[in-house]
Amino acid sequence: MKKYFLLTTLIALFFTQSCGVYSFTGGSTGDAKTIQIDYFPNNARLVEPGLSQKFTLALQDLFLRQTNLKLTNSGGDLHFDGEITQYRITPIAATADQRAAQNRLTIAVRVRFFNRLIEEDNFEQTFSYYSDYDGNLQLTGSVLEEAYNEIFERLTQDIFNASVAKW
Repeated sequence: MKKYFLLTTLIALFFTQSCGVYSFTGGSTGDAKTIQIDYFPNNARLVEPGLSQKFTLALQDLFLRQTNLKLTNSGGDLHFDGEITQYRITPIAATADQRAAQNRLTIAVRVRFFNRLIEEDNFEQTFSYYSDYDGNLQLTGSVLEEAYNEIFERLTQDIFNASVAKW
């Protein structure tokens, strides 16, 4: 019995070590040890206070949760910078009396990704996502937070997939 346990342990060790650094979230960080995520300023026409900080923190949180990388302020093996390029509210459905029945908040972010270890992975790309909400509601308080959560979850996951998951 000890022989089978030892053999199984050795095989498991071989497979986990032979593939380099792998995250069970689907992302491979290779030999990278550090990540630098710069502040994403809001350069959209419509500026919402606090949006830049909330988005930057959401992106940092995702990478810290789903990888074993250490966050650094400079010289990261993986480096993200960019800006929020769009913050737009548009009506998407109307009532019979020409009022908005449903509105859509769209946020777009331009991201520049630099992999100092594998330069072929570098890219610049715009990511965009939206959240719909009832036209009778104001985009404040819990409605705004819920929209941010939905949008940031999708944007940060798309950025993660493009950079380390290679989707």
